[in-house]
Amino acid sequence: MRRKVGNVHHTKGNPSYSKIVEIADLTGLQATNDFIYVHLLKHCYILAREHLLNYRGKRMQKNYSVGSLDLRAPLIAKLRRGLGIGWLRVITLVFLDTLMLSLAWIVAEKIGTPTRSFNLLWNASEKPNGLLLPILIINLGILAASGLYGTDDRRRSFLNLIKSIILSQIVLLNIAFFYGTDRVVSRSAFLIAWLLSLIFVFSERLLLHLAIVSQRSHGSWRQAIFIIGEPKDIEKARTRLDKAAQFDIRGEVDLAVRNNPEEWANTLENIQKLGVSEVFICSWHAVTDPIFLFWELKNVGIDLRVLPLGLDLPSQWSEIKMIDGFTTIRFRSPPIVGSDFWIKRCFDILASGFALILISPLLLLIATIIKIDSIGPVFYKQERVGLKGRRFKVWKFRTMVINAADFQQELEGKNEMKGGVLFKMKNDPRITDVGKFLRRYSLDELPQLINVLCGTMSLVGPRPLPVRDVERFSEHHQIRHEVLPGITGLWQISGRSDVGESEDVFRLDMAYIQNWSLALDFQILLQTIKVVFNSEGAY
Repeated sequence: MRRKVGNVHHTKGNPSYSKIVEIADLTGLQATNDFIYVHLLKHCYILAREHLLNYRGKRMQKNYSVGSLDLRAPLIAKLRRGLGIGWLRVITLVFLDTLMLSLAWIVAEKIGTPTRSFNLLWNASEKPNGLLLPILIINLGILAASGLYGTDDRRRSFLNLIKSIILSQIVLLNIAFFYGTDRVVSRSAFLIAWLLSLIFVFSERLLLHLAIVSQRSHGSWRQAIFIIGEPKDIEKARTRLDKAAQFDIRGEVDLAVRNNPEEWANTLENIQKLGVSEVFICSWHAVTDPIFLFWELKNVGIDLRVLPLGLDLPSQWSEIKMIDGFTTIRFRSPPIVGSDFWIKRCFDILASGFALILISPLLLLIATIIKIDSIGPVFYKQERVGLKGRRFKVWKFRTMVINAADFQQELEGKNEMKGGVLFKMKNDPRITDVGKFLRRYSLDELPQLINVLCGTMSLVGPRPLPVRDVERFSEHHQIRHEVLPGITGLWQISGRSDVGESEDVFRLDMAYIQNWSLALDFQILLQTIKVVFNSEGAY
């Protein structure tokens, strides 16, 4: 008899075969072909598993033969890479939040109606005393529970910050109502403290965020990382991470280096010497033993992060959840709907109304210059496509000759925007002399504040495109019409007309839609001011 399992032949002369026959005889069973075959499979499985464990043991022994590479080595006591910086960040945020909250309540106590039963600071001659401490504990506790001292994305959620501060004041109000009958704070002091807490903490977090972004744009305060993956994926990962301006890429290596235990051990040692706190794996599909890779990095104090280049996932906030031992990724529903929409709308009305009043002399001056420069109306109203595909008239200062639309077809062949969906031309002969200046500094867009007040546009959002462009859309482009179009957006602060690919424009629009927050709107508005004054990418 001859049986074949995998690439190994087993015959009656094989020791494994003889052993199984012996077992069968001892147990009083007949050593049939099927019995022998089943037990032979089990025997081969056990041998294969022992071989694999021996190989892993030898490999890990080679990798960690140097005690300095293993945090569990008894001769060293080293914190995980980046842990000290993380704690410093948390301590800084707690200190600044404490300072702002204390300032808000102290100012509120001075401005509001005074009461003898409410004293923020300790005073031995008066009772009760030191109420500021429990107020701070409640506020900071709720901020911490909301994740505002955690990872980057949650820490920068300004909408979550506002909600947490409001919740803190509601908790304080309930405690005062149910348990603080002998400690009364005036209504005016409480409301002022509520308002000032929102303003001070929000401003502190926003200024700190802008300072960090500014420093990172100049190459400072970046997180040191290392990239591991296949060469084609490494190139894509580097391009994406460079755009984020958040990481300092200290090096990269081909994933195939793990096939050589000695070379892999040297790689781990080099990564550690570079001061890297996190390794990005950009070819996760090619990792054959992920659990061993995780521990190999973890044992030298380096975190592992997966960059799923091969997965077509939604580009929006996500949360990792474990369900019965399985890793799942949860995506929240798209923003700018429901309460988010109305928060954004209220901000648009207040900001656009104030801006129109503030710049009204400038609008009058521009209108006069246009009238003197060329024949035609001051304003140009063009039909654009907005929310839910509805058409509306967008207001702009006229920058072209009055019959500019008649020459559109003739100029289609000179379109400089790749893809042909959008139309852009650097030296458009239809633009007037005054129009060139207005376009250079985006002054022609100012009348769109009227559109914002009327509700057909927002201050920030995807740009409303002409009907001519929308008619050339692919189906996946239509998603940009699910939100209000804006005067400015990610496209405008990313180089405006210098963005040469139509798909790049749509990708920026989708990034805004899927990652919207009030903080992002503020950031885009501030960046827009910088871009406009520098006349970057405008024509």
